[in-house]
Amino acid sequence: MASFFGRFTSHSSSSSNSNSHAPSAPYAPSAPEAHGHEHSHETASPYFSEHHPPQPYGSNYGGVSSYGSYGFPPGTPPEVIRSFQMVDRDGSGFIDENELQQALSSGYQRFSLRTVRLLIFLFRNPVDSSRMGPNEFTALWNCLGQWRGTFERYDRDRSGKIDALEMRDALYGLGYAVPSSVLKLLISLYDDQSGRRVEFNFGSFVECGMIVKGLTEKFKEKDRHYTGSAMLTYEDFMSTILPFLVSYS
Repeated sequence: MASFFGRFTSHSSSSSNSNSHAPSAPYAPSAPEAHGHEHSHETASPYFSEHHPPQPYGSNYGGVSSYGSYGFPPGTPPEVIRSFQMVDRDGSGFIDENELQQALSSGYQRFSLRTVRLLIFLFRNPVDSSRMGPNEFTALWNCLGQWRGTFERYDRDRSGKIDALEMRDALYGLGYAVPSSVLKLLISLYDDQSGRRVEFNFGSFVECGMIVKGLTEKFKEKDRHYTGSAMLTYEDFMSTILPFLVSYS
C-alpha cells in the first residue's frame, strides 16, 4: 500500500505547479447504465454526479454524532447489535481490528486486516481511534450495505468480481468520477504482473472506494467551492496523505 501512495503522490507532484495547486478533477459524466460502460460528459460538479450532491466530510463516517460515542443509534437492527456484541468479549463497548474483522465476516465477508485498519481510520471513534464503538460500527455496517448493493449491480455475471471498467462505473455509482490516471493507479495496486486481467472482489472494491472517498473528502475541505482545484501547503498535503499510510501500518 505504501508503494501505491508513493506512486499516487509522485503523480500528484508531477501534475502540480510550484504554487502547489492541486490538479483539477475532471467533470463527472452522467450516470452510466448498469448494462454498459459508455459515459456522456455533461455535468456540473468536478467530484460528484447530480445524483450525489456533496456532503460534509465525515457525514457518512463514524465520529461524534447526536447519539454520542456509546450505545447503538435508535433503530439499529438486532443483527448489527448481535454482530458487535459477539466479538466484544470483554464488554468494553469497543472492538479492535481483529474483532472487527470477525464481526464483519458474519454479515459481509472476511476483509483483509489492511482494509479493516482503513475502515477503523475512516470511521474512527473520537474516544479511542484504534478501536470502534457501537455508533461507528453501525455507521460502517450501513455504509457497507449500500456499497454491497452497488457492487452487485455491476457484478452482472454474479462471479463475485468486477473488472476495471465496472470498477470505474461502480465508483461513479457511489458518486465519484475518478480520473483515468487515478483509476490506473488503483488498478496497479492489484496487478500481480501475471498478464491476467485485473479483477476486484468486494473487499478490494471497498478498499479502493474508501481510499477515493477519504482522499476526496479531505481535498474538498480545501476546495470549498468545488472547482476541482485548491491551494495546498506542504503541511496540508502531508497531513492528508500520511494518516492513510499510517492506518495501514
